[in-house]
Amino acid sequence: MPVITCIDDLKRMHKRRTPKMFYDYAESGSYTEQTFRENTSDFSLLKLRQKVAVDMLGRNVASTMAGFPVTMPVALAPVGLTGMQAADGEIKSARAAAKFGVPFTLSTMSICSIEDVAANSPDPFWFQLYVMQDEDFVDRIIQRAKDAKCSALVLTLDLQILGQRHKDLKNGLSAPPKLTLPVLLDLATKWGWGLEMLGTKRRQFGNIVGHVKGVGDTSSLMSWISDQFDPQLDWTKIARIRDQWGGKFIIKGILDEDDARKAADFGADAIIVSNHGGRQLDGAVSSIRMLPRIVDAVGDRVEVWMDSGIRSGQDVLKALAMGAKGTMIGRSYIYGLGAMGEAGVTKALEVIRKELDTTMALCGERDVHDLGRHNLLIPKEFSDGWE
Repeated sequence: MPVITCIDDLKRMHKRRTPKMFYDYAESGSYTEQTFRENTSDFSLLKLRQKVAVDMLGRNVASTMAGFPVTMPVALAPVGLTGMQAADGEIKSARAAAKFGVPFTLSTMSICSIEDVAANSPDPFWFQLYVMQDEDFVDRIIQRAKDAKCSALVLTLDLQILGQRHKDLKNGLSAPPKLTLPVLLDLATKWGWGLEMLGTKRRQFGNIVGHVKGVGDTSSLMSWISDQFDPQLDWTKIARIRDQWGGKFIIKGILDEDDARKAADFGADAIIVSNHGGRQLDGAVSSIRMLPRIVDAVGDRVEVWMDSGIRSGQDVLKALAMGAKGTMIGRSYIYGLGAMGEAGVTKALEVIRKELDTTMALCGERDVHDLGRHNLLIPKEFSDGWE
């Protein structure tokens, strides 16, 4: 294994090893990608307060998220097409997360199906739901998640209409990839990825193909997907899904104080401050800027987590110091998966935990539960100044 010291090392390896359309799928935002960029760059505006002459022994980064014990307050976020970053990518990611002691969240738009992951993961995982107009499909996939013993349902609210991502359109994104001349030329340089993909039967959206009437090939699948995200999703439909699920219920995609209060009133076990990694509403505020406003708005009524832009353990620490009880990482573990498969996901988690632990110590803290805004120097208008 090469010497890997940071997430960017894995990102560079991921780019060399993975076909362009799938690397670009992960490493892109919508329209101008302003929000995609600011999700990460805004973390640098928060400065850490160094403390010295304190006892740094006996440090603890373990915690809980929605009642689940975690070795650090980080969960693997749902990412579509994970099985195209590496063969059987969802299974490899779930295994790495289970062994490390953090939750893995399977996307509706995964390549490996719920049943595939359940049969190959040592621990229960979370399932993320996109609400489709096909209510029968929604009802059945919720039941499939229950049958697979998924321990939480993560309902994503910020994809009622699909944001435009220029790179995906220009690359002709599909799963499996259509073998056009540019794709064939690219694949010729990604032979390691290709050999692994030849060794698996999982190359399409496993939660959809075979589970929707009339969807049996790539063309019919893409047509179904493009028309299915429910633009009429509202709190009445959310209540129906919550009641149908009947277990731990997490709402993802909150970026507004009023929405956060509604989710808290709704009885969610946690809400996730997220702008979908900058992939939906370009021009929206970064998640880390919005986090303290939402934390202040809901207080202790519901756990608040943060997603979008986390690329290091220092970012995790800053999110926790700004009030988050947990965080989710997407691209950070996808870089590891694309670089080295299951071992790469494990390495990404190890890098983040070491950075979190070391930074926490140098900030004079021994327990993640003691982190707060007193550990940061925050610009005066970081999360205020808007009307």
